[in-house]
Amino acid sequence: MVFVMALTSGCSTFNREWRAASKIPAATNDLAGRWQGSWVSEANGHSGKLRCLISRQREDAYAARFHAKFMKIFSFGYAVKLETKRTGDTFNFTGSADLGALGGVYRYEGHAEGTNFFSTYSSKYDHGTFQMRRL
Repeated sequence: MVFVMALTSGCSTFNREWRAASKIPAATNDLAGRWQGSWVSEANGHSGKLRCLISRQREDAYAARFHAKFMKIFSFGYAVKLETKRTGDTFNFTGSADLGALGGVYRYEGHAEGTNFFSTYSSKYDHGTFQMRRL
């Protein structure tokens, strides 16, 4: 029970911020905003829905809060800092997050342009992709 509570503890805060962000017009020339899509593990075939709120911290860094579903009933959230380099309209980024017992250190690398977001992720136990679209 404690494990399930730990996985879902940030859901209400994330959902509240997700709804509030829906009132802010999305700018396609910035990485900040609401993103929605899916994740797929290439290691074991698991997949699920994925939402992300991205906010600018400084010109070359963003905070990304992910909220993912697993097996349609479990959800979990985590935050990662994305170091970015912009080339034209494309944001290339890298980042990492220590998810502790949920899988150790995950590393991210990807790009976003306009309404499309693509990232690979890897850790000691898993690797796969995130694909999202801007809302």
